[in-house]
Amino acid sequence: MFRHVGKGRTLVHNLQLASLLSLVAGIVNVTGIFALHTLTTNVTGHFAYFAEEVSKNHFRQASVFLLYILSFLFGAFSTNFFVEITSRHDFKYGAAVPIFTEVFILSLVAFLEPETVYANGQLIACGLLYAMGLQNSLVTSLSNSVVRTTHLTGLFTDLGIELSKLIFYRDPETQKKLSVSVKLRLTIIAFFFSGCIVGGLVYYFYGMLSLLLAAAILVFGWIYAYLKFTFLKMKRKLHH
Repeated sequence: MFRHVGKGRTLVHNLQLASLLSLVAGIVNVTGIFALHTLTTNVTGHFAYFAEEVSKNHFRQASVFLLYILSFLFGAFSTNFFVEITSRHDFKYGAAVPIFTEVFILSLVAFLEPETVYANGQLIACGLLYAMGLQNSLVTSLSNSVVRTTHLTGLFTDLGIELSKLIFYRDPETQKKLSVSVKLRLTIIAFFFSGCIVGGLVYYFYGMLSLLLAAAILVFGWIYAYLKFTFLKMKRKLHH
């Protein structure tokens, strides 16, 4: 699910990617809300807060929200930069750089003391937004913009449109395409919601260590994808 791009990518690859990374995003989202009282998986709300603070001439606070927005942007930029650099050097695992950068950030924040989190909340929020920018850019690039995992507004919009189209477009081919797309979007929504629930429960008992769960899911997903690819590669060699 981390290697296949273009025509080599299937619905199964996208479903695996969507479920894994949506689960991670849900955990990060709820942890950011509980621990930092701010959005850490998308920047839509931060634009509204930024505009509000500017209109009140609270430029110092406005600069904080601008920093949040730029952190997410820089994360998205970094992923594509990493992928371009590695692809030009024929490195077959370009996705590993953003994935394990995200794992490092989540793991680092997970072990911070509560006092440190309280004293450096804005800086930590920037780190998590950077990590989510990395993730969203990676999943968008791999799936050719079919999958996004860090926020749900666009997903619900697309889902509503496609559910409506299912009523009017009755030919089998269109129905099949719409059904596949609806299935993918429902998967993302379900796993994001599950991540929020699981992350909230883990945070209630263990605090910021909920982010360690998100990091562990990413590592598990990468190892699973690597072993599966290695197994299929060996199977093809034996077959030939």
